[in-house]
Amino acid sequence: MIIVMKRDATPDDVTGVVERLRSIGCEAHVSEGQIQTVIGAIGDRDVISRLPWEAMPGVERAVPVVRPFKFVSRDFQPTDTVVDVGGVQVGGERFVVVAGPCAVESRDQLFRTAEAVVEAGARILRGDAFKPRTSPYSFQGLGEQGLQLLAEVRDKLGIPFVAEVLDPRDVGLVSSYADMLRVGTRNMANFTLLQEVGRQPKPVQLKRGFTATIEEWLNAAEYIYKEGNHQIVLVERGIRTFETAARNTLDITAVPVLKRLSHLPVMVDPSHSGGRRDLVLPLARAGVAAGADGIMVDVHPAPDTALVDGAQALLPDDFAELMDQVARLAAAMNRPL
Repeated sequence: MIIVMKRDATPDDVTGVVERLRSIGCEAHVSEGQIQTVIGAIGDRDVISRLPWEAMPGVERAVPVVRPFKFVSRDFQPTDTVVDVGGVQVGGERFVVVAGPCAVESRDQLFRTAEAVVEAGARILRGDAFKPRTSPYSFQGLGEQGLQLLAEVRDKLGIPFVAEVLDPRDVGLVSSYADMLRVGTRNMANFTLLQEVGRQPKPVQLKRGFTATIEEWLNAAEYIYKEGNHQIVLVERGIRTFETAARNTLDITAVPVLKRLSHLPVMVDPSHSGGRRDLVLPLARAGVAAGADGIMVDVHPAPDTALVDGAQALLPDDFAELMDQVARLAAAMNRPL
């Protein structure tokens, strides 16, 4: 259930509702909006619904929640969440581009790529030190050495970075370096990992599982949110369908649907969805036009020699062209870079 407080409700009124919920064995999650405060009640639905909440001081109404995801829904928080990533606001007035190599392969490769994307206008660097691969014999990433290189780039170029975490045991390690943690598509339903990233303070990118429905995706975000981390960005990266013309099918419909259902920021990954260099630009444009808060793009100085996903990585010059087109389209939608 969601308990909506009146606009003139006092802090004591809010405390009274929270204490009443806890007295009946329920959890209370408070969301302080610009206009009203909303309290999410988790517990026995029958017990909660029997109490006369509207009779309590400061309470405007009590609303039963039908959807399984409560805290990431707009019912709980009508206003948009803005996520801070090392000083960069995702979900705010500006459109945000995340770019960089799919995997950190060497110091030279990372610095060449980072310098190019920063010069072109990217505001967050991507680069993974741990890579989930289909084959156990494929490149698995540089591990902590890769995180150290990413931190070195951040210190020298002044750009925050996001890195993927694969294992609950590595959450503390990745969080100690990265400005943002990513849960990849293969781990969207790894509930132990979701809980661990929810217990640490850094913001989280949550990619959609390639066979996941939107409801399943939002429930995964709920796992993170419920543990206390409310800084979550959803990333649409394409889903697996019967179509084989591209690596995945970008579900562009997911962007406006998520915007209606949830207050969390939404990004689009045109690189992993298309899986081909020639599809990245048109899919990026589609993401901007659909109302996404940002995009995430793979860039590599020599894609032909890339150890991971070279077929979808843009050359620095191609990325600069993408940024030019994205900037013009975003400006037309009142979301400047």
